[in-house]
Amino acid sequence: MTGSRILVTLTLLAALASVTACGRKAGLDTPYEAAVQARQDAEKAHQPVPPEPEKPVVDKKFILDPLI
Repeated sequence: MTGSRILVTLTLLAALASVTACGRKAGLDTPYEAAVQARQDAEKAHQPVPPEPEKPVVDKKFILDPLI
């Protein structure tokens, strides 16, 4: 019984280690940046171009921002 628990534990640790290695290494894109990139990719591929994205609104300060 102890041997099977060790095997299960090692299997779970190996699965956990392999899952943590997945993902994107670079920073995340904002929706605006992603839309601009999609537009550029469509132009290069000679496909229908999506509509021009709207520029994001400047972030307004909120009284509780320093707490975050």
